[in-house]
Amino acid sequence: MSRSQDNLRIVRNTLLLYFRTLFLMIVTLYASRIVLNVLGVEDFGIHNVVGGIVILFAFFNSAMSSTTQRFLSFELGKGDFERQQRVFSATVTIHILVAIGVLILCETVGLWFFYNYLNIPAERMDAAFWVYQFSMATFLIKIIQVPYNASIIANEKMGIYAYISIVEASLILLSVFMLTLIEFDKLILYSVLLFFLAIIIATVYRIYCVQKLRSCSYTYFWDRALYTELINFSGWSLLGNLSFAAKGQGVNILLNIFFGPAINAARAIAYQVQSAVQSFVTNFQLAVKPQIIKSYASGDTENMTNLVLKSARFSFFLLFFLSLPILLETEYILRLWLRIVPDYAVLFTILIIINTLIDSFSGPLMISVQATGRIKRYQIIVGGLLLLNLPVAYIFLKLGFSPEVTIYVSIVLSTIALGLRLWILQSLIAISIARFFREVLWRALAVTVISSLLPWYLSCVLEAGFIRVLIVALVSVVMVTFSVYLIGLNTGERSIVIQKVRTVFNKKK
Repeated sequence: MSRSQDNLRIVRNTLLLYFRTLFLMIVTLYASRIVLNVLGVEDFGIHNVVGGIVILFAFFNSAMSSTTQRFLSFELGKGDFERQQRVFSATVTIHILVAIGVLILCETVGLWFFYNYLNIPAERMDAAFWVYQFSMATFLIKIIQVPYNASIIANEKMGIYAYISIVEASLILLSVFMLTLIEFDKLILYSVLLFFLAIIIATVYRIYCVQKLRSCSYTYFWDRALYTELINFSGWSLLGNLSFAAKGQGVNILLNIFFGPAINAARAIAYQVQSAVQSFVTNFQLAVKPQIIKSYASGDTENMTNLVLKSARFSFFLLFFLSLPILLETEYILRLWLRIVPDYAVLFTILIIINTLIDSFSGPLMISVQATGRIKRYQIIVGGLLLLNLPVAYIFLKLGFSPEVTIYVSIVLSTIALGLRLWILQSLIAISIARFFREVLWRALAVTVISSLLPWYLSCVLEAGFIRVLIVALVSVVMVTFSVYLIGLNTGERSIVIQKVRTVFNKKK
């Protein structure tokens, strides 16, 4: 298949995933506002931190998830259908075992931590216990579902996500509607509704995979070499995923211990904004990921390197395009969206988006390392560095610093990790650090500075309100668009844009 066809597939899959994301994002953000108002700040924070204990054990699942996607895409790139089918069956077996392991940990270590360390009002402990149980059940369903979702991604069947999103969004709205009508403890009811939502969505995905993808035919078998290969790869991924769990839910639990559930509500709001914005970049990288892995599997390292550099640069541009107006008008946007804005939510949102902008460069680099299969040194160095988020944050909080210090720590460590990823990748696929700085970081910095000046000035001189938000957002979009075109794109990419625009206008004549 030619590179132009591969690029066309990436664009098509990205657009399908964008449709899915936009649709789900609108519904989810609306639902979040209703849930926050129905539950209140304290119960909203309790739900976030209690579910976080379960997710903290997710590093087992996350390691196997990335392993499954890598091996399925790799076998597709080699064109070995029989091997792909065996990988799928093996990963299903492993995920069932992972789910059993997570269940045991949650009902022992997790419960012990829940009762002895979480900062939850005594009168809400019973409700929090049931939230914990249903959050665990929901997560176990998602663990067993991973091989099916990974198969869809590996086969680049992104359209199914868009179609099922209609079902998922409808169920989210139905859940919110039921939450406002049913007279029952709202915190428990919300967890029950999310549990049934997970069951329905997982069932739909599984039916599609079994009927439409030949490789998704589960058969138990024992192949010591294959299981060893999968587990060894995921074993080293374990360290990296443990570091992400510590950075995310580990720090969230720390904040609960030091400041209580209200601060968890503020952090949850900030991460919902981050998730909504980052999802557009995640979808782009999700569409590129199979092509990067398949390029490496087929020995086309030149195409792989070009994909990595371009996707790193475009990932930042996509994220910055959405982030700039939010960064400049965070407080008004949150008040317009939520009405009730928890303390620290505004500051958390700004800092987390900045951290996400830095991390946006790293996604394609991580995919490249996974493609090579040589992840031991990478996980030890980068995973070990990011694991410092938890102890360093604890030290600062113990010294009496404010809760936002945890995000400052994350920003510093993410910046150092980006440099380490480049250094490691240079030895794996001979990627040039100088070229990365020239083609990616320098262009990103120039676009950031030039496109921010006018919107920032307007946000300072105009009177706060809805009109200012509209003006700042519009000017931001225009400035980022022109800056990306003039500075962010190279000559060849600008020529492609001009050609596409001319094609569109010629069709209208």
